[in-house]
Amino acid sequence: MSSGEIRGLTGFRDFFPEELALRRHLFSAWRRVGARYGFTEYDGPPLEALELYTRKSGEEIVAQLYEFEDKGGRAVALRPEMTPTFARMIAARAGGLAKPVRWFSIPQLFRYERPQRGRLREHFQLNMDIVGETNPLADAEIISAGIDALRELGLGAADIVVRISDRRLIGALLDANGISAGDHISVFATLDRLEKEGEDGVRARLAESGVESEAATRLLAAIRLPLEELAAAHEGDEAIAEAACRLSTVFAHLGAAGFTDFVRFDAGLVRGLAYYTGTVFEIWDRRDELRAICGGGRYDDLLKALGGVDLPALGFGMGDVVLTELLRDRELVPAAARRVDDYIVCVSDAERPLALGIARALRDRGRRVLYDLRPRGVGRQFKAAHQAGAGRTVVIGPREAERGVAILRDMASGEEREVVLETLTRQPSGEEREVAPETLTRPPSAAPTRPPSTAAGGADAR
Repeated sequence: MSSGEIRGLTGFRDFFPEELALRRHLFSAWRRVGARYGFTEYDGPPLEALELYTRKSGEEIVAQLYEFEDKGGRAVALRPEMTPTFARMIAARAGGLAKPVRWFSIPQLFRYERPQRGRLREHFQLNMDIVGETNPLADAEIISAGIDALRELGLGAADIVVRISDRRLIGALLDANGISAGDHISVFATLDRLEKEGEDGVRARLAESGVESEAATRLLAAIRLPLEELAAAHEGDEAIAEAACRLSTVFAHLGAAGFTDFVRFDAGLVRGLAYYTGTVFEIWDRRDELRAICGGGRYDDLLKALGGVDLPALGFGMGDVVLTELLRDRELVPAAARRVDDYIVCVSDAERPLALGIARALRDRGRRVLYDLRPRGVGRQFKAAHQAGAGRTVVIGPREAERGVAILRDMASGEEREVVLETLTRQPSGEEREVAPETLTRPPSAAPTRPPSTAAGGADAR
């Protein structure tokens, strides 16, 4: 084995404190939105039977998985998505769950793909799903939750857009243009490449699928129309009219909820995955500089196929990699939070036992407390407090200990005040009791890193 540096695997991330803080920021925002919408959090194992994924996506999915045979001879894979696990778990308790079910999860997912901007071989993803409801209001609800999961992070209608369509509408449009039902899935996959390959590329692929040139022309022209115009252009086609009416209802609900500026109809959006059965949507940045931030839709037949439970369902997945890129582009990454509330400064080592008791008491009150782990001068302790981002210092010298007080210094303003030690160690909450004003003879210091002039203090000479 080489004795050189061992590097992390390509496509996988190390989460140093700053990166982990941002990840926690995302997760906290997602959990707040999930709670507001009445969703309950769940999770599942990162390792599942390989069959769970091949049954949903076919054998071709294996090339994208981290799959292997375990020590028991079972074919298993690291989860590339959460929906199959979700379906398995719902099926296990379907009879006892109140409908509609509202669950969300933030799993780590793994796919063996070529790493690029916005896509790695692992990522975390917000999954939100509603099970047991067919009303269009459920479609609007899940889209609203996706929008709010981004609004909670500071993104607005100027930053993101939700493109919405419906598989039933596009399926009816394919029927109207003479494309047989057996070819729908392949044509959906072709239309899904419209943004990447343009009309010429899609025309060529449609021709390969046996779609006649005139039908391709009509189809591509139709999917560029607004929803109302598309329906009007096919007046008399009941299937198109019914699907267009349902989708119009979804848009009406989103408008009533105040999301009109966030959403638009895009008939070219079909999402290539075969299991979608109705409303489909994706959330993109307005500048089209990144991959889709979020994607989802209605999959009314999938739970039956995977878990044997015939329940309608819809949901979405929102990955953290692209979203993190967007937040950085928009300068919405929060500043590092202060990690220390109090830094206890001992003027001499004799105050150490007292400092430990104060630290314990403050930590019991939920405050974040640090102190030096070795004897050092006051100046160096103040420098350490500043580097740690402490909100205040608690300074104890021999005379302060003798009098039963401590000096509290606000590290931002430099203001100092004396407080009774007993209030630091015994008071469960509230403000510390200050010493009478006449006992505080020092003026507040202007420099937050300069130590207070305690009787036994002074600048660090070491």
